[in-house]
Amino acid sequence: MYIGRFAPSPTGPLHAGSLVAALASWLDARASGGRWLVRMENVDTPRCTTDCGQHILRQLAACALTPDAPVLWQSQRAAHYQRALQTLIHSSCAYPCACSRQDIETAHAALGHQRTRGAAWPYPGTCRPERGGLRGRPARAWRYRVPDTARATITWRDRRLGAQTQNVAEQVGDFVLRRADALWAYQLAVVVDDAAQGITHVVRGADLADNTPRQILLQQSLRLATPQYLHVPLILAADGAKLSKQNGAAPLDLRDPVAALAQAARALGLQTGAPASTSLPDALAQWTAEWAARFIR
Repeated sequence: MYIGRFAPSPTGPLHAGSLVAALASWLDARASGGRWLVRMENVDTPRCTTDCGQHILRQLAACALTPDAPVLWQSQRAAHYQRALQTLIHSSCAYPCACSRQDIETAHAALGHQRTRGAAWPYPGTCRPERGGLRGRPARAWRYRVPDTARATITWRDRRLGAQTQNVAEQVGDFVLRRADALWAYQLAVVVDDAAQGITHVVRGADLADNTPRQILLQQSLRLATPQYLHVPLILAADGAKLSKQNGAAPLDLRDPVAALAQAARALGLQTGAPASTSLPDALAQWTAEWAARFIR
C-alpha cells in the first residue's frame, strides 16, 4: 500500500515553496489511492517550536490537506534514534569524531584542496579508528562510516529527475549522525522515521535530492526498505536561491486557499485555468487527475 508524507521543519509558517512540496506529496498519495501523513521534523529543538508546528497544521487544514493519521513529532523519538545509532556502532558503521569545522578546513588546506563556492568540505576521515581515532580528544559527534569500496557509489532513479548517481565517499565523506550539540542529525532521523511510518514514496523538494544517497546507505546498514523518491521543482527567491524562511520568504496568504494552491500547482506544471469560483475540493480533484496522468504508472 502506498504511504507518503509531508515533513516540514516547524521553524516558521509555511511559505510558497513549502506549499509546493506539501501539495505534491498530497497529490501523489491521493492519485495513488494511498495514505498521506504529516511528520514534524523538529529535532532541532532550539529552532523549532510546537506553536509553529500547530500553525503549519492549521495552514494545511485551510488548504484541505489533512493527514490520514496523527502527526508524528521527531522531538518525541530520541530513544528510536539512539537505538539506530547503537545498531550502527555495533556493526562498525559509526564512530565518534572530535573534529570541529575548523579542523576539517585545516585538514583540507594542508592537502592543498580548493573548495567549490557554497559546497561543504567532504569529511577527510581524520577520526576513523584505523587512523588513530580520537587520539585522546573528547568526542564531539558521531559519524557514519561510508564504505571505501564501490558501495560508496549510490545509483537510484528519481521519478522526475531520472537516473541519479553519487559517490558519497568522494562528495560527502563520513557524515554526522549525532551532532556536537547532542542533537540528532536529519539524515538519521528521517531514515528511522520513514521506516517506522512505513513510508513507501517520498515526494519532496529538489534541494534534498543530494541527501538521498546518504539515506540509502543508512537504510542498507539498518536493513530498512528504500522508498521511491520524487523531487519536485523549487520556488526561487529574487536572488536565484531557494525560497526559504532564512531568506525572508513571506508566510502564505490563505484568505483564498484555491489561489494559493493554484500558485503551487503552476510551479508543479499543472493546469490552473479553472474559473475563480472553483471550489477547493473541485480544484484538488482536477489537479489529482492531472498528477495521476503524469506520474502514476
